Amino acid sequence: MGFIADALSRVKPSATIAVTNKARELRAAGRDVIGLGAGEPDFDTPENIKQAAIQAISEGKTKYTAVDGIPELKQAICEKFKRDNSLTYETSQITVGTGGKQVLYNALVATINPGDEVLIPTPYWVSYPDMVLLAGGEPVFVHADPKTFKITPEALDKAITPKTKWFIFNSPSNPSGAGYTRDELKALTDVLLKHPHVWIMTDDMYEHLVYDDYEFTTPAQVEPQLYERTLTCNGVSKAYSMTGWRIGYAGGPQNLIKAMAKIQSQSTSNPCSISQWAAVEALNGTQEFIAPNNETFKGRRDLVVSMLNQAAGLECPVPEGAFYVFPSCAALMGKTTPSGKVLETDTDFASELLEAEGVAVVPGSAFGLGPNFRVSYATSTEALTKACERIQRFCASLK
Repeated sequence: MGFIADALSRVKPSATIAVTNKARELRAAGRDVIGLGAGEPDFDTPENIKQAAIQAISEGKTKYTAVDGIPELKQAICEKFKRDNSLTYETSQITVGTGGKQVLYNALVATINPGDEVLIPTPYWVSYPDMVLLAGGEPVFVHADPKTFKITPEALDKAITPKTKWFIFNSPSNPSGAGYTRDELKALTDVLLKHPHVWIMTDDMYEHLVYDDYEFTTPAQVEPQLYERTLTCNGVSKAYSMTGWRIGYAGGPQNLIKAMAKIQSQSTSNPCSISQWAAVEALNGTQEFIAPNNETFKGRRDLVVSMLNQAAGLECPVPEGAFYVFPSCAALMGKTTPSGKVLETDTDFASELLEAEGVAVVPGSAFGLGPNFRVSYATSTEALTKACERIQRFCASLK
């Protein structure tokens, strides 16, 4: 047995971070690289939020806070849940963590016993399975339709066993951008009503990043009978362009929230005090920048979908939300690059694309579904146009 814990042998490093780092290294070495790997808005944090943080510093709000969030932020979160999701929580039912990832992880560590199963629809955000493994549980994958990237009620029902503890639900989705309609979500919650031992963990991080006539809903909103066994998770990272501020939050049953606070008290303690005051302003302040930002994202989405569907061998569905597309490159498997490499996997596709054209994308296999790849369109229209032209050129060069 080595010095490093055996549990870590079950865990993979984040594929999205790996792609971003590789692109950064190539750029530092002088290569012209366009990185489409990062799930991060390119808009600056709105001015009113930055000013709230500056004011907090000026007023000396730089000390330790309550472990899982200041009362003012918990109250703002309660009001947000009521305003946007018709969900009523007390501040004792709210937790604030250092980013959405910590909130999810705390919940899993606080509840999972060895052998417990956690249902995760594919394609999934890369961290879900590894967080489950670190918590001592077993990820169980519910396979989505590869065209719509959504699971059916029948597939969910079939996957549930007596060992199932959680169902993780992410809509709009990272990596596909797929969003479930209210009726589609109701069909899933009907299944969950039949299995009272299964808890629901939502990841609503892309709630406000939706397009066309798509309307966001969350499970406890669609089916109030699930309220007592749902942890509704969200954060300020995406809609408010606050990725680096690291504030995530959740509402749920008081006993679970207390257990999560116990985990946090012995790991990181409170989130950054300044970031918390900035998040109060994000939730309570003007929301007027969200709609124009979404219009920009929608224009980029339409550009990328159109250009990728013009690339030989790619098939790119139109997502309902988030800022990702998840095209299939299945038709390119078995093709040969000009350098003589035969493409056997989506990892081959991504590696050869980066080498030949300097475009960094994330292989779909990292998200549990391939052969696909994820493109983040949270970057400039100019960069996206250039990147898609390079992808078209690369696909045309395959024999």
